[in-house]
Amino acid sequence: MKILYMILIVMFGMSGCAMKEAPPLQTYTLETHTVSAVSSSQYRNKVLKVSFPQTLTEPLTDQMAFSYSSSDRGYYQNSQWANNIGKLIQGSLIETLQKSRLFKAVLPAASTVNEDLRLESVVYDFSHHVRGNESYAIISIGFTLIDTHTGKLIKTKRFSYKEMTPTVNAAGYVQATNRAMQRLEADLIDWLR
Repeated sequence: MKILYMILIVMFGMSGCAMKEAPPLQTYTLETHTVSAVSSSQYRNKVLKVSFPQTLTEPLTDQMAFSYSSSDRGYYQNSQWANNIGKLIQGSLIETLQKSRLFKAVLPAASTVNEDLRLESVVYDFSHHVRGNESYAIISIGFTLIDTHTGKLIKTKRFSYKEMTPTVNAAGYVQATNRAMQRLEADLIDWLR
């Protein structure tokens, strides 16, 4: 009889744990920044396609990565990107470059329109770093501009940014990431100009 009571107590105790609600999932996206149109560009009559970003290490997903050292990596449990971060980066770049009017048209790589130029990118780091008392967003992306008619490399450059976060959580990380993306987009326009 005692065993039956013990089993019932354990079962009720376990069912109480299963009833606890998890915090709601927070989703975040990259902000669209204001960009001024350039007055002139050598590519004004060219069509540019922006390829989906590639990565050399970890896959690009909707998970938000953080690390406490150079050798560890984790993901926020209750916070994530609103879409695959590669798609968010690609969409942000397309929108920014369209607003800049550097090109006749800026399209995703999936478009069936023939392009003159292709912008490829490699994401080296896109995560939240916490090191001791410091917390910052890291963005490191390399870009390659290619002439699609000849297949020749026009130019290549890697952009890296470190933005301090206002808080040590996903919301603070997103705020700092959006500031870093704004810097990257402005520098990318200047570089392509």
